[in-house]
Amino acid sequence: MNTLKRTLACIATLAMTATAFASCGDEKKDDNKAETTTAAATEATTADPDGGEETTEPPAGDHQIDPSLKTGGKEFTVVAWNADDVPYLIAQWKGLNYDTIVQDLADGKVEGVNANILNVQGGQASEKYDQLFNDGSDIDVYLVEADWALKYINDDTRTVALEKLGLGDNDFSNIYGYTDEVGKATEGANAGKRVGVSWQAAAGGFAYRADLAEEYLGVKTPEEMQAKINDWDLFVDAAKEVSDKTSGGVALADTLGGLWQAFACGRTQPWVVDNKLVIDDSCKKFADTAKALWDCGGVTKNTQWTDEWTAAGVSGKCMGYFVSTWGFGGFFLDAVGGVDGEQYGKWNVCQGPTPFYWGGTWMVVNPGTDNAEEAQQFLLSACSDEAQMSAYAKAKPEYVNNQKVMDDLIAGNTVFNEKISGNFKDGQNYFAELAKNAKTIDFKGLITPYDASIKGSFSNAIKEQFLEGGKSYDDSMETFKDKVAESVPDLEWDD
Repeated sequence: MNTLKRTLACIATLAMTATAFASCGDEKKDDNKAETTTAAATEATTADPDGGEETTEPPAGDHQIDPSLKTGGKEFTVVAWNADDVPYLIAQWKGLNYDTIVQDLADGKVEGVNANILNVQGGQASEKYDQLFNDGSDIDVYLVEADWALKYINDDTRTVALEKLGLGDNDFSNIYGYTDEVGKATEGANAGKRVGVSWQAAAGGFAYRADLAEEYLGVKTPEEMQAKINDWDLFVDAAKEVSDKTSGGVALADTLGGLWQAFACGRTQPWVVDNKLVIDDSCKKFADTAKALWDCGGVTKNTQWTDEWTAAGVSGKCMGYFVSTWGFGGFFLDAVGGVDGEQYGKWNVCQGPTPFYWGGTWMVVNPGTDNAEEAQQFLLSACSDEAQMSAYAKAKPEYVNNQKVMDDLIAGNTVFNEKISGNFKDGQNYFAELAKNAKTIDFKGLITPYDASIKGSFSNAIKEQFLEGGKSYDDSMETFKDKVAESVPDLEWDD
């Protein structure tokens, strides 16, 4: 379709296509009370920076709050779309009871702190946030999801660079690199600066039925399984082997959406360069991979977030799922039939064909905050203080965004959640596998504000046009371009 037609399509529809992935919070709270700590990271200061000189590297945090930010407000308010995380982060920060914190906040029993829980899905939060900003509501810190974080991170009227809170590289030296990239502004007044920071890492892995892998693929350990599916060509070969031995009765992978979530993290170019859509070789590679799996029954025809998705695991018709940290206590536990299910305890995890993450949530600070000191201390507790993060990882439980903390906990064979850990054969430490991926995910220079919309349009075009509709790859890409033109009308197009 030429430039004129795409421009007309843009005018005809202004709705943004959105792909909403679940965030975090399916795992139960194990400990009754937070273990309160005060780490040196929250107290130490460094020398004042040299008088305003420009540097090529972000400044080290000195914990000195910029005079432009207000302090001393009556109530510190954190806004989120659900109560899965914020109440427990507050409990850890303040040393409060995990079991009662949600109700205590709702009843106004936590002095000086308010959690404004919107009770909507993550994908609906942006609209609610905009209403709060337009109404002048009290917002000090709020949460944003990976798929739409840049809408706020790139807007210096809605978020402030964390250096203005006196927070710098020394405060976040152990966070996983990909989370840091998501939290940096890509354009606007804060371009290149750290604006958001996450307390969690949402690295993923490939969870598979260990008994079926041994029966159909001859592998007995996660290491052997990893070697069997170490890249996408090998993954397809393994899926065909399973299909051949089961007459198409067992799929290696759960959904096209799961495949795409992992595959998309392997891109080496941004989706948009010089304001133009980039359809690179990886797009064709995914189409070919998806078709090979689709045709041989190596991936189910199910859709994520449906009953059929998890039922396939319960029935044994699907032997593998792409799962992120937060999913193991949620949809994946459903896919094994729960702790009393027939498939419970039969699984292992390996890295899969490529390192990937799925989901995640970032904290950002409103430039209009009147509680900059509390915002600083809250972020330090959740995202920097190693002792606090370690305690939170065990109490929530959570895969926290601190490589040193997680390495120490994993090395100590910490059991974060007995119900989840019991699902893995031979007591495998599933976080150890996820840690391998968390350390190697590389998103530097690849993030654009349009990623969620473009990724969703591409995945839909491959499934609906290329696989289900039988159209050629080129024709499917024309449909993809049309959808992108509708959802991102400012892009430029070649004739």
